[in-house]
Amino acid sequence: MNVQQVLQQVVQQPGAIGLGLAVLAIVICAALGIWLYLRRRPTPEELERRRRETLYLRGKISDGEVIEFDGTSIMYSYYVAGVGYTAMQDLSALLDFLPSDPMALIGPVCLKHDPRNPPNSIVVCEKWSGLRHLETGAGTRPERVA
Repeated sequence: MNVQQVLQQVVQQPGAIGLGLAVLAIVICAALGIWLYLRRRPTPEELERRRRETLYLRGKISDGEVIEFDGTSIMYSYYVAGVGYTAMQDLSALLDFLPSDPMALIGPVCLKHDPRNPPNSIVVCEKWSGLRHLETGAGTRPERVA
């Protein structure tokens, strides 16, 4: 049976075209489903890094106060529009950005928060720090975004 005979049979049986298209659609949907299932999902660490980067780029700077530092996390409080917030940031991935003296962390601090979701905030990220070091008395200013 050659190609012309197959095409002639397909033309004579119009239901075969619909069946062929249905099978093709099922195969495409199955392949898409497998790809979506197996694709690389971001790790929790990557999601947290992306959150910090978003707040660094789009966050609003506010003043706050560090309440507690336990070696890997920092607890701080701040006010936005008259509402008080207390938050904690895990700094285990950012220990290289902290001063050598842990007591230097306690006290006033600058932070960045999401203007549409004020509880979403950071004190330190890879490109910015709101910690006020004892030597300078001021936090590190963010770079200008072009």
